[in-house]
Amino acid sequence: MTKQLQDAYIVSAVRTPIGKAPRGVFRHMRPDDLLVHALQAALAQVPTLDPKLIEDAIVGCAFPEAEQGLNVARMSVLLAGLPKTVGGVTVNRYCASGLSAVAMAADRIRVGEADVMIAAGVESMSVVPMMGYHPSINMSVFSDENIGMAYGMGLTAEKVATQWKISRQAQDEFALESHRRAHAAQLSGERAGEIIPIDVIQRLPNLSSGQIDTHTQTITDDEGVRPDTTLEALGKLKPVFAAKGSVTAGNSSQTSDGAGVLIIVSEKILKQFNLVPLARFVSFAVRGVPPEIMGIGPKEAIPAALASAGLTLDHLDWIELNEAFAAQALAVSHDLGLDMSKVNPLGGAIALGHPLGATGAIRSATVIHGLRKRKLKYGMVTMCVGTGMGAAGIFENLT
Repeated sequence: MTKQLQDAYIVSAVRTPIGKAPRGVFRHMRPDDLLVHALQAALAQVPTLDPKLIEDAIVGCAFPEAEQGLNVARMSVLLAGLPKTVGGVTVNRYCASGLSAVAMAADRIRVGEADVMIAAGVESMSVVPMMGYHPSINMSVFSDENIGMAYGMGLTAEKVATQWKISRQAQDEFALESHRRAHAAQLSGERAGEIIPIDVIQRLPNLSSGQIDTHTQTITDDEGVRPDTTLEALGKLKPVFAAKGSVTAGNSSQTSDGAGVLIIVSEKILKQFNLVPLARFVSFAVRGVPPEIMGIGPKEAIPAALASAGLTLDHLDWIELNEAFAAQALAVSHDLGLDMSKVNPLGGAIALGHPLGATGAIRSATVIHGLRKRKLKYGMVTMCVGTGMGAAGIFENLT
């Protein structure tokens, strides 16, 4: 007898501001401390919920080693003061780690194996550099058949730009618009409720007094937004991945630090604790593409997620398409015919930053709050993924 799936509801969705790496506001903050702050803030939004009912915390992290190793999920759950009965597991699907964590947590509820789950993502690219500290690549990837896996992601973006004929001008214009939208969102305060402020404490020696001075800075906004950037300034930047290429630091996502947390529950828990759902988790899909054109992954994942939900592109009111590179975001948007007014209306990773394994959870918080504030119905989070994948998840606003 086939058991019918039950719905999974998001009742809390928060994220930290995103800091620039490696010299930004969170450069001295441990990633597990970032995650602890987000966990505590997420739980504070549902004070009536009994935390003892949380079964597990699934946390995405793209480079789970060093300060974000040792199963950062379980470590952070304990450091956050959650009951010791709450489990924790760290998952890695590179840039889609956070979104995969959301889908996995929702699925546990949908199949009836849990009633309360935490889904999250965390990454500090200040503390753990790209590729980690001790990368060890199987030499077989350098064979002709597998060579695409050996390409750096910037080079895959160059290949997408060439194959899809995405000009440097188009990439820079896209980047400029990302900053413009992000700055407008900051000025309007539209991210209120989505971003949770966080205090950064510095202790510095005072040579005149011989004491240690404590300085506290409250971070409330994403650090990477450049309101003063111009098309002319972007046009002066040199390509960084290919000598005659078009992909620059200005039209690529920023290396970043941040964390995001969602609390997901069953309908039984909604009623038991009189909780108001922020959104319903609808569907998720992941698809593989050739590694050498990694950035095109959402082109395959988006239709799959829509088909699973019984929806079409026309149903989507908001699309958080992670801007790993302007080239790949434009290629995906062109091939699928996306309405660019619906794509990243508050700016994307080129302006805001891309803390790898955290981004999926962060962008989920963005779309959930955005749908509610603008009274829209369906939203999607989607991104390309290293080694050639795309992932997409759909959420429904119930208000």
